[in-house]
Amino acid sequence: MASLAAIAPDFARYVIEFPFGDIYARPGLGLREREIATIAALAAMGNARPQLEVHIQAGLNVGLTREEIVEVLMQMAVYAGFPAALNGLFAAQAAFAETEAGQ
Repeated sequence: MASLAAIAPDFARYVIEFPFGDIYARPGLGLREREIATIAALAAMGNARPQLEVHIQAGLNVGLTREEIVEVLMQMAVYAGFPAALNGLFAAQAAFAETEAGQ
């Protein structure tokens, strides 16, 4: 967010306030379920790898297992295509490696 704040400080604030202040705070889903949905959506988009890696790590932080994340990404092959699933799996591999390096 710091690099975004240098060019568009208001937008940097919106990126945090709307999803985390408004949407994630809603009572209908827990953080775990929200991260599953977010990982699936970002993988299906196919063009949001940095955000996907962040949310894969967030998924791990809220209790998703690596196996669950891999299954979510494999599910994308059916609905978003094999390229989206492959890209998601490679993003997961990078996120898992970064998590291991930080431990």
